[in-house]
Amino acid sequence: MSDLGSEEIEEEAENDLGEYEGERNEAGERHGHGKARLPNGDTYEGQYANGKRNGQGLYRFKNGARFIGEYYDNKKHGQGTFIYPDGSKYEGEWVEDQRHGSGVYWYANGDTYTGEWFNHNRHGQGTYVYALTGSKYVGTWVNGQPEGAAELIHLNHRYQGKFVNKKPMGPGKYVFDIGCEQHGEYVHDEKGEEEEEEEALTPIVPKWKATKITALTLWAPEEPPPAPTAPEAPVEALIPEELESSAAETLLETPADTAEAPTDVVEPSEITSPSKELEEDEEGAKEDQGDQAAAGTEEKEEAAKETEPPE
Repeated sequence: MSDLGSEEIEEEAENDLGEYEGERNEAGERHGHGKARLPNGDTYEGQYANGKRNGQGLYRFKNGARFIGEYYDNKKHGQGTFIYPDGSKYEGEWVEDQRHGSGVYWYANGDTYTGEWFNHNRHGQGTYVYALTGSKYVGTWVNGQPEGAAELIHLNHRYQGKFVNKKPMGPGKYVFDIGCEQHGEYVHDEKGEEEEEEEALTPIVPKWKATKITALTLWAPEEPPPAPTAPEAPVEALIPEELESSAAETLLETPADTAEAPTDVVEPSEITSPSKELEEDEEGAKEDQGDQAAAGTEEKEEAAKETEPPE
């Protein structure tokens, strides 16, 4: 699937070729409102100025694609909507035939991206919503890829941290709707020489290393999560090991940004909420810490143990 359809769907230059019906200026150039059928089978109806498409117009491609919007010197420039042959659609700002500025892209598989564009790529702040799972990535994009501070939001939990080369990397935290969060970081596993040779043939998958569980805290996207104020006992991860790898591998699969050979879109495996067994492990850790806490703290821990994450 591609969101660069207009690169392979080029518009025919005018140059007075094809059939034309409409207004002209004193020099005989197409000027004002007119209709044209171009030699390649495309059609255009809209405004002209000095022989070129200028102003509002509708351009229909012979393959079924169409553009409705503003032109300047034969190029899409300003506000416009491009509908591609596969049913995907972009609506937003254009600069010299490129998606540039703010816009929304509806993909053929139902996914959507809403945010900033630069030179035809997702670039800047934007939100990508996965139709299959309802998960969404909210944060920074660079040249079409997730990069920088962001949140990956799922049904009953979310991950907050930074992304590098589409993967979570460095300090971050998982925030759960049951009222707690797990701090830690994504790191690369240390590999031996033989493993490093094999790693060159396979993508590197960051490993989640949990450090502590706390109550909910505020998160500032431009800064890493706050450092702990006091040492705490080691905690077991709320995320099962097999899901940690899955999260890093399929965290941000978006439609490929290639025009000629669209690739299959792999939906990200949604990181499910902690299982009941993991909740019991967490509760056990909380009980160990509760032996040293005040009576009021023990009551809170017991209340937390009775709470299960929503399905």
